[in-house]
Amino acid sequence: MMRPLIYTSPYAWLFWAAFLFAYVPEFRLVARSRPVVAENSDRGSMTLILIAGWIAFPAAFFVAGWPPFILAKGQKIWFVFGIAVLLAGAWLRRHCFLMLGRYFTGNVKVVEGQTVIEEGAYRWIRHPSYTGGMLMYVGTGLALTNWLSALILLVVGAIGYLYRVQVEEQALQTNLGEPYRDYMRRTKRFVPFIF
Repeated sequence: MMRPLIYTSPYAWLFWAAFLFAYVPEFRLVARSRPVVAENSDRGSMTLILIAGWIAFPAAFFVAGWPPFILAKGQKIWFVFGIAVLLAGAWLRRHCFLMLGRYFTGNVKVVEGQTVIEEGAYRWIRHPSYTGGMLMYVGTGLALTNWLSALILLVVGAIGYLYRVQVEEQALQTNLGEPYRDYMRRTKRFVPFIF
């Protein structure tokens, strides 16, 4: 019976090193994301993303060993590809942390004096941090070498992020006005020139 590579050395070490490198900064972001009592622009989107993660990750790891769904053909290639996608997503998220600076928060809020950021990846898409998050989810699933794990993480993650984007774009349009609406007309949400 074939097992996912994350259960064997040295793949387990590589997986957990990449996983922790990618996700530890996310845990720190969540820990400092406490909305002010009077703030309600987040509309539960941070909570939804957290609940989605609490559901998706245990489910993805639980099904990772189910033989019918293991990516048995080219398993090592899928594993390496998954690690690469996971790290690419983490890199994109960190790039977004840098580009937005103090405006990058876990909960949706617009800071007084905030402007539309169009540097780096934001020149091409409106939500590169969520693109990075989805890459991290899919990369984790592929590194588990199980297509059902990847699908669970993709679908549940997408549900959380799609709601979050609606909430965030409404808050930005309300608070930044026409400059943000103009930015929306010129850019796609997640994938340059496509979507």
